[in-house]
Amino acid sequence: MTYTQLAVLGVVCAVVLDVWVLRTRLLGRKVFWVTYAILFGFQLLTNAVLSGTGVVRYAAASSLGSGEVVFLGEGRIAYAPVEDLLFGFALVVATLSLWVWWGRRGLQR
Repeated sequence: MTYTQLAVLGVVCAVVLDVWVLRTRLLGRKVFWVTYAILFGFQLLTNAVLSGTGVVRYAAASSLGSGEVVFLGEGRIAYAPVEDLLFGFALVVATLSLWVWWGRRGLQR
């Protein structure tokens, strides 16, 4: 599978986990989207530092774009492939969904 396919699969799995498996329905809440907007900004900053300085490199054939490392364009945002934003979204949704689900069951400690 390509990086793009895995990123889309991650988002689909996280949404299914939130909406149908755990039924936390975080994606329908305003507080989630405000929280995600803050996290999104920091994700872009981290991507820019790690990808822009060459600490992290991506295979051109596995992601969208030509593989040229630019700040914006060629399938990249803040030097990282757009797929990174999808993976970040999936990670945040899955983590928060599990957190809320466990919290409702008294497993906060």
